[in-house]
Amino acid sequence: MGEKNKGQELLIREVWADNLEEEMAMIREVVDQYQYVAMDTEFPGVVARPVHSTKVNEYQYQTLRCNVDMLKLIQLGLTFCDEEGNLPSFDGKHMVIWQFNFREFDVENDMYAEDSIELLKESGIDFDELMQRGIEVHRFGELLMTSGVVLNDEIRWLTFHCGYDFGYLIKVLTCHPLPDKEEEFFEILRIFFPRIYDIKYMMKFCDSLHGGLNKLAEMLEVERIGPQHQAGSDSLLTAATFQKLVCLYFNKSSRLGGPEKYEGMLYGLGADALSSIANGDS
Repeated sequence: MGEKNKGQELLIREVWADNLEEEMAMIREVVDQYQYVAMDTEFPGVVARPVHSTKVNEYQYQTLRCNVDMLKLIQLGLTFCDEEGNLPSFDGKHMVIWQFNFREFDVENDMYAEDSIELLKESGIDFDELMQRGIEVHRFGELLMTSGVVLNDEIRWLTFHCGYDFGYLIKVLTCHPLPDKEEEFFEILRIFFPRIYDIKYMMKFCDSLHGGLNKLAEMLEVERIGPQHQAGSDSLLTAATFQKLVCLYFNKSSRLGGPEKYEGMLYGLGADALSSIANGDS
């Protein structure tokens, strides 16, 4: 983390229905100063694939669409930081990130991928507590819409392989199923989230880097703070990994150029999917 956080402990601010308004007010306080927002979601996995005829380059989006439309968001983690990687602190002793816990998912009755839910249980997520204390997703969408975090071209979203993450957030913000066509999805995406950096996409240009977020963090010697497979901790790891990746590979003197060159691209979707097909990637 940044120099201003030296000596501070991490505080993950758990957000439930009973403190949602208060926590969103705190976010509105910090968003103007901390304009890099790392994001991660937890959701019930992938349970369906398109069965109708689908163009090869649209297969990934149609898979995303049918799963996001059917399934429910479980957690959202947000880490706010400035350009130097400093996190907000309200008391000078703790750097803070946010973890939003939603109530809609019912492990007894809703569809899910068993391996995904087992990972979440092992990481400490209590599904009974989510149903009892969790946030009503539409109320969260209303507050997010007016938070200054979305619809703001000053905010830079830091993500890792983020198609599903943004799919669920668009569903929350619009209260509608995702659009049938991928082009329409990207139009909506650019309205709500004008500036996105997908680390997984950026890795394609770094010959020695591969794997998921945890593998990349290990290769870059970025330390995780907090439990794996919980959205708050994963969003913090995303923020720290992005900072290290830019420092090592996408600095101003790098042959790859700065991160702005890679803005707005999502790994495996849209223009990246077309590029992969053209290059014969699987």
